[in-house]
Amino acid sequence: MEVYTIKDVTFAYPETQAFAIQNLSFTIHEGDFFVLCGYSGCGKSTLLRQLKPTLTPHGVRSGEILFFGRPLSELDERRATAEIGFVLQSPDNQIVTDKVWHELAFGMESLGFDTPTIRRRVSEMATFFGIQSWFYKSVNELSGGQKQLLNLAAVMTLQPKVLILDEPTSQLDPIAASDFLSTLQKINRELGTTIILTEHRLEQVVSMANHMAVMEDGRLLCSGSVPQIGEYLKNHSCEMFSAMPSAMRIWAALENDAACPVQVGQGRLLLKEYLHNHPFRPIPQDGKSKNTAESCISLTDVWFRYEKDLPDVLKGLSLTVSKGELFCLLGGNGAGKSTTLKLIAGLQSPYCGDVCINGKVCLLPQNPQSLFVRKTVQEELLDALTNVKCSRKEKEMITAPVMKLCQLERLYDRHPYDLSGGEQQRLALAKLLLVQPDILLLDEPTKGMDAKFKKVFANILKKLLASGITVFVVSHDIEFCAEYADRCALFFDGAITTCGTPHEFFSGNSFYTTSANLIAREWIPNAVTVNDVIEAVGGEKENTTIEAEGEAYSPVKITPQPNKEEARLPLWRKIGAALSAIGTFAVFFYATRVGNLSDFVNRDGITEEGLWQLYIYGALIVFLFLFGAFTCRRSKPCIDVQTTVDKRKLSKRTAFSVALILLLIPLTLFVGVFYVGYKQYYLTALFVLVECMLPFFMVLEGRHPKTRELVIIAVLCAMGVAGRAAFFMLPQFKPVLALTIISGVALGGESGFLVGAVTMLTSNIMFSQGPWTPWQMFAMGIIGFFAGVLFRKGLLRRSRASLCVFGAVSAFVIYGGIMNPVSALIWGNESLNMQMIIGYYITGIPMDCVHAAATVFFLWFAAEPMLEKLDRVKVKYGLIE
Repeated sequence: MEVYTIKDVTFAYPETQAFAIQNLSFTIHEGDFFVLCGYSGCGKSTLLRQLKPTLTPHGVRSGEILFFGRPLSELDERRATAEIGFVLQSPDNQIVTDKVWHELAFGMESLGFDTPTIRRRVSEMATFFGIQSWFYKSVNELSGGQKQLLNLAAVMTLQPKVLILDEPTSQLDPIAASDFLSTLQKINRELGTTIILTEHRLEQVVSMANHMAVMEDGRLLCSGSVPQIGEYLKNHSCEMFSAMPSAMRIWAALENDAACPVQVGQGRLLLKEYLHNHPFRPIPQDGKSKNTAESCISLTDVWFRYEKDLPDVLKGLSLTVSKGELFCLLGGNGAGKSTTLKLIAGLQSPYCGDVCINGKVCLLPQNPQSLFVRKTVQEELLDALTNVKCSRKEKEMITAPVMKLCQLERLYDRHPYDLSGGEQQRLALAKLLLVQPDILLLDEPTKGMDAKFKKVFANILKKLLASGITVFVVSHDIEFCAEYADRCALFFDGAITTCGTPHEFFSGNSFYTTSANLIAREWIPNAVTVNDVIEAVGGEKENTTIEAEGEAYSPVKITPQPNKEEARLPLWRKIGAALSAIGTFAVFFYATRVGNLSDFVNRDGITEEGLWQLYIYGALIVFLFLFGAFTCRRSKPCIDVQTTVDKRKLSKRTAFSVALILLLIPLTLFVGVFYVGYKQYYLTALFVLVECMLPFFMVLEGRHPKTRELVIIAVLCAMGVAGRAAFFMLPQFKPVLALTIISGVALGGESGFLVGAVTMLTSNIMFSQGPWTPWQMFAMGIIGFFAGVLFRKGLLRRSRASLCVFGAVSAFVIYGGIMNPVSALIWGNESLNMQMIIGYYITGIPMDCVHAAATVFFLWFAAEPMLEKLDRVKVKYGLIE
C-alpha cells in the first residue's frame, strides 16, 4: 500500500523568489527503506518537513500529498503526531527533558496515554534499543550517538507507521553511525516501519535501501532501486555519482559487464574477478607528511579537565602540526577532540602542560550557527569586516569573491538560520576566510556538505595551504580525511594513540578505515581511496577537486575611504539635538536629586516648590519631543518600509478593542473602586484580565491561530516578568514598559495590551498584589495598545529615536498620569480633592523620571534586535495578516 503519494508538489518560502521544491511527484510504499539524496540546498529537508504536518514550514505550496490515500492536510494532529515520527539532524535540538526515562515517556504523556501503557512501551523500547544501562542517567551525560539513539527510541514509543530522519548520522562518529543505521535497518525489517531518510554519507545507507530518489535544484532527477540509480547516474555522467558508495564508483571505472554493486562485499567480489584477468600495480607511498622545521601548533604533555571534581578530558596530550599542513584528528564522540581545538584557540587553558601557537587562530565550531549574528547572508559576511575601515560598497567588493567561492551568491538575501546544514557550513567558512587566519581550526567542517562541494572545499583548503595557512580538522568523515589530509591521528582516552599519513593510518584499521580499503586490502593493502584502487588496476581516476571561481584567500588591501553613502544631519539639527539632549539630562538630574518629597505639598495643598517641580516636569516632556524632532530621521528603521498607507485602516477587531479598552475597562475600574471596594480588588483584576483577552477570543473564533502564535505572546509575557524580577533592586528601573511597546509594534495593539496587562498581573505575585494591580494592568496595557495602533496608522516609526521618545512620554504622561492619581485615590482620605491629586502627581515625578530613563535605555539597546527577530518569526511561521 502507498504510504505517501506526492502529486506535483511545489513550495516556496516567504519573501523568496526561487522555489525550494518544484513539481515533485512520486510514491513511497509501506515497508520501504527509502533514501532521498541530493546536493545541499536541493530541497531534501524541505520535502521531509512537508510530510510531517506540525513541522511543515510556512510558505506558498501547490500540489497534493496523500497519506495512506487521504490528504495529509486532513489528518488530525493527534494521529499525525503518533503515526509520523521525525528525527532531526541535531540530537540536542530534539531532547526536551532532563532524564533518559523522562524523554522516553514524554511523547506518550503528551498524548494522554495511561500509566500502564506508558510503562509497558517505555520498558519495551528500552530493551529493544539496549539502553537499560543508562536508563536513569541525565541526558547531559550521554554521547552524541546515545542522544540520537534516545531520540529514535522516544519516537518509536508512539509506534509510528512512518519514521522520517533528516541526516541523523551527520554528527556521529563512524562506529556510532554504523550502530544507529543498523538499528534503523532492524526497525524496518522486524517492525515493518517505513523509513524515509536523507543523508550525504551514503556509503552504508545505500546498501540498506530498497528504494532511492535523487533531487537536483528542487526537482526529482531520478528514482528507483539503488542499482538502477547507480546505472542512471553513471550513464548520464551526473556529478551526484561521486557521492555513491565506493563499490559502485570502482565498478564504473572498470571495463566490465557485471551488475552494479552496492555493498562492500559485492565490490570485493567484483574486484577479485576483475584481477583474475587484469594485472595491478602497487600504490606508491604518498609522501604527504610535512615534517618541516617550522611548527605552527605544539602541545606538550597537556592535561585538562572542565571542573576540579570531574575526570580528565586530556591526559598528557602531545602533538605538533607544521606550517602549511592539513592535519586531521579522528575519534569517537566525547573523546576530547573539540576540547583540543578549544585549547589551541585559547578558549580553555590546561592545568598542566604547554600550548604553543604561532599565528592568528580562527575556529569554526561544530555548530556554525554560533557565528551568525545578522539577518542575511550578505550582512553576515560584511560583519566579518567590521574592523576594516572602508565604505559599505568597498566591503561588498571584498566579500564578493569569497561569496562566489563558497557558492553563496543565490543565498545572499536569505536568513542564515533558513539555510540547510551544508549551506550554513559554507557561510561560516566564508566568514572565517575574510578574517585572514594563520591557523584555521575546523570542527566537523564537512558536516552537511554534499560530495560536490567537498571537492570545492578541498580546493579551497589547497589554496589556503599553499599560502602558508595551517589547517587543523576534527572530523568523522573518514573518506574526506583519507583523500585530502597530510596526516591523520586517532584520539582515544585523552591522547593520540596513532598518527601517520593517510596510507599508513587507514590501511591497518578495521573500523576507522575507508570502504575502498575494505574492498581492496587483500590485494592492494595500502589503497585507501577509490582513486588508489582505480590507479592500481589502470582505470580512469576521478577528479577529486573542483576549481572554484575566484580566490580562496586574498588579503584585504584597501585604502580607507569615508562612507559617502551615510546620510549626515545638517549642522543646525545637530546643534538642536545637542541642546535638547543637554536640557533633557539637566532636567532629569534636577528632578531626581530631590530628597524630601514633603517639600512639594503641605496641608494647604501644593507648595511653590511643588508648582515649580510641575513646570520642570513639563519642560522635560518638551525637551524629549524636541530631541525626537531633531533626530528621528537620523536613525535608520530596522525594516525598509513602514506600514503602507493601504494597510493603515484599523480592522473591526481593533476598533472593538479600542472601545473595550477606552470605555469598558475604565468603567470596570470605576465600579471596582466606588462600588465593589478595594478589598475585592482580585475580582476587579479578574474582570480587567478577561476584558484584555476578549479580542483574542474573537481572533480564535475568527481565524483559529496556531499554537505557536499564542506561545510567542506567552514568551513575551514571561520575559516581562523575568525582567521585572531581575531588576527588583532598582525602584522603577524595569524593562516591562519597553517590552510592552515592542510587543505592540511587532504584533499589534491587542497583543501589546495583553502582554502589558498580563505581565503586571503575573509579576505582582512576586511584588505583592493589591488594589493597585488592576490599575497597573490598565496603565501598562494601554501603552502597548497605543504603540500598536499608532504604528499601524503610520504615526509611530520604528527608529530608535522615535520609539525612545514614545517610551519616555508614555512613562510620564500615561503610566505616571494614571498611577500617580490612583495612589491618591487608594491612600487618600474621604476629603479627596484636586489639590491632593496634583500633590501625589508631583511627588511621583522623580520615580517617573527613573521609569522613563529605564524605558529609553531598554528600547535603545533592545528594540531593534527584538523587532528584527519578531519580524522573522512572523514571516517564517505565517503570523502576519
